[in-house]
Amino acid sequence: MSRVRACWRLLRVVLHILGGIWTILTAFSRLGPEQRHLRVQVWAIEMLDCIAIRLVVRGVPPVSGPMLLVSNHISWVDIVVMHAARHCRFVSKDEIARWPLVSTLANAADTLYITRESRRDAMRVVHHMAQCLRDGDVLGIFPEGTTGDGSSLLPFHANLLQAAISADAPVQPVALQFADGLTGAISFAPCYVGDDTLWQSLWRTLCASNVQAVVQFGSPELAQGRDRRTWAADLRVTIEKLRS
Repeated sequence: MSRVRACWRLLRVVLHILGGIWTILTAFSRLGPEQRHLRVQVWAIEMLDCIAIRLVVRGVPPVSGPMLLVSNHISWVDIVVMHAARHCRFVSKDEIARWPLVSTLANAADTLYITRESRRDAMRVVHHMAQCLRDGDVLGIFPEGTTGDGSSLLPFHANLLQAAISADAPVQPVALQFADGLTGAISFAPCYVGDDTLWQSLWRTLCASNVQAVVQFGSPELAQGRDRRTWAADLRVTIEKLRS
């Protein structure tokens, strides 16, 4: 029965992706930025329904920008979860811009792309992020730089925090967790880590039951004289506490 259920969910996912792309191609050009962001958020909420993940939001998401959301990273689902909780412009690796279908969705969500191996490109992205924050945008980053299994946090990379320092913009820590809705224990079904392929992670997610995506928003904070490395370390401690 779990395989039949997973296949039905997969069909819903495919149809929902195609429906999203159709909306982007036929309607987005007529919408203003706020209307597009709302459409993205609604689409993300509906996608979580397709894969049977229940969204639980705790704390207070930002009403408006400027704000830099800083979150831990567990799965490919994280961006969908974050968009469902509060639309933001994510900074993502540039290879996503070359993925069929996914790139169309990412571009519609106003994603910023970075070549992670290039220091020069990181500087370019930091300048771009700082300007976006000055313009009042809500941005999102995963400072771990890769996914963990959800049981602990990886070290935080500090480079992109320079954008918030340069723009004198607040940062809001966000803790993501996937949990079993019945027991409260960590759910490893959506994890995308180590030797996992995207298909393996997707299939586990589709087969799972009672999965909750818990998004805990912390309190916004300013750098207050901290350099980016000190601030990154402090944010890691804060997000660890938000997860407990």
